[in-house]
Parts: sequence; C-alpha cells; structure tokens
Amino acid sequence: MRIPAHSVCTAIRDDIVSGVFERGSRLTEELLARRYGVSRVPVREALRTLESEGFVVTRRHAGACVAEPTAQEAADLLEVRMLLEPLGAARAAQRRTEAHLKVLRGLVRLGQERARRGEGEDLRSLGSWFHETLAQASRSPGLIALLTQLRHKIAWMYAVEQPARPADSWAEHGAIVDAVARGDAERARALAAQHAERTTAAHRLRCADRLPGREAAPPAPGRVRTSQHVVNTASGRH
Repeated sequence: MRIPAHSVCTAIRDDIVSGVFERGSRLTEELLARRYGVSRVPVREALRTLESEGFVVTRRHAGACVAEPTAQEAADLLEVRMLLEPLGAARAAQRRTEAHLKVLRGLVRLGQERARRGEGEDLRSLGSWFHETLAQASRSPGLIALLTQLRHKIAWMYAVEQPARPADSWAEHGAIVDAVARGDAERARALAAQHAERTTAAHRLRCADRLPGREAAPPAPGRVRTSQHVVNTASGRH
C-alpha cells in the first residue's frame, strides 16, 4: 500500500515542531524514508510541501534542511496571527453551523471548569482545540489552511506561558462564542483581536542562542533526537 504524501508530511512537520529534527539539520530522503517506513517518493513530495510552508529549505551542497527562522520572521508570524484570527472569528459568526457552536460551547465549559481546578496541561490542549474549531467554523478553506499553518509555526518558534488568570482567558473565549452564536461578526472580530493581542505577550522565543548577534554551533547533518514517529496513514490532517 502506498503511503500518502500528506501523511508523511504531517509526520515530518510534527517532528520538526516538537524539536525531534533540530533547526539547520539535514533531512535526507533516505533517513526519512527509513524513519517512517515509507518509500522515498512520498518523502520527496512531503519535503516540497514543507519547503513551501517555510519549515524546510534547500541548500546548495546540503539538500533539504530544517529552516532556521530569524527573530524578525517569528515576530512577523504573531502579527499575521493578530490579523487572521479576528477575520476567522468574524467569518465564523457569519457561517458557523449548530455543530460548530455545540463544540465551541462545550470547550468553553470544559475550559472554565479546568481553569477553576488549575489543570494547566488540559487548558493548553483545550485552548488549541478551541482555536482550531473556531477556524473551522469560518468554513473558509484558504483561511483555515493559513491559520493551521500559523499555529504549527508559532508552536515551533515559541514557548507559550500559561496565563496568570486562566479563568479570564476562558471568559474571553466564552464572549467570542456568544458573539459568534448571535451572528455578530464585528463583535466577534473585535473580541478575537483583543484576545490575540493580550495573549501575544505570553509568547517567548525558543532557542535564544539563535537570536541576531549570537552564534550557535552548527548541528551535525541529519541529527535527530531519539524519538520514533509512526506515520498515521488513517489521517489526512495537516
């Protein structure tokens, strides 16, 4: 059975985001094919996709390598996020289904409950699920793809601190959902913009040694951490 390239792409991207493949390290087709138990054809296609997304670069005499984004590129991503997330919320207010609302309201209830209990790890995953569902509710494939890619890249470049008052954060989520439920696009846009601006302060750049003015020792070709990622052939999610 031929493994779909998008499944291989998802696996490689996940390993880049989680740090299994370090920034600047080489990504040879042979190494990746062996790691994920696939042929080199889907690996080659996946690397082309990841290069178009900015996770991979092709270097002369080295081939495909994990990209090494600058601090300015990382800052630009947060700025783009602050523009796109409010747009997604506004479109969600205009296009959401009852199924989307049901999931969003359920996530807000869970988030508020976990915030009261101080269950930080659950809050992190619930927050990610909330924003993913809000994007899906926009029912705009292009916007969903952009927001998904942004989330992956921001997770790669930044560590996000838990809010000091998580209950306030989930109250903001609840207010956004209320505006979406009423079909109030402008209110949803404004609330999402305020939420994105407030949470941006919690983002801290990873790999401080790679900031401009500092030099880090170059990574060894193909160096990866000792973790094995199994390709999920049943899912087409990116």
